[in-house]
Parts: sequence; C-alpha cells; structure tokens
Amino acid sequence: MYNQFGSKIRELREAQKLYLRQVAPMLEMDTAQLSKIEKGLRQLKKEQIPILAKVLKADQKELETLWLADQLMQLVKDEPTADEALKTVSKYVKNRK
Repeated sequence: MYNQFGSKIRELREAQKLYLRQVAPMLEMDTAQLSKIEKGLRQLKKEQIPILAKVLKADQKELETLWLADQLMQLVKDEPTADEALKTVSKYVKNRK
C-alpha cells in the first residue's frame, strides 16, 4: 500500500520519542485513529496538518505534499491511464502559476 504520509509522520514521531498517546489528543483523536493514519488505513483531515507539523516540528509543506500524493495515488492506483492523466494535471498546475 502506498503510504508516504503515514510513514513520514511515524518516522518524525518516533525520532522525537513521542508516543501515539501523546500526539493523538493534540489532533483531537484517539491513539487507534492515529495508528491507522500512520499505517495508511485512514486519512488525516487536511485541516489537521498544520497542527501535526507544529507538534512534530516538521515542514508543513512537505507533509501537505505527501498527504496530497497519497490522496492522488488512492484515486488513480488502478487506472491504466493514470500516468497520462497525472502528466496532464501537472501541465495544468504549472501553467496556472
């Protein structure tokens, strides 16, 4: 399973020697929910990323990027034309700036 976001937050949490039970209440969730997020079985709400970035002393933009990448992968993982579709979106995003 593709889970860059969950893997990254677990890595950051463990590097700071924080337990799930310490971080979860800051996100207004229980430890089981946070564990599922780290395992890629559940998604964190986008609004919670800034809180998580602050708690884990992480780069918010990096966490948002990994979160969105996981969302996109979930959406296109079984699509035969996923690569072309993502290239098309990438061109649109680049031209929008």
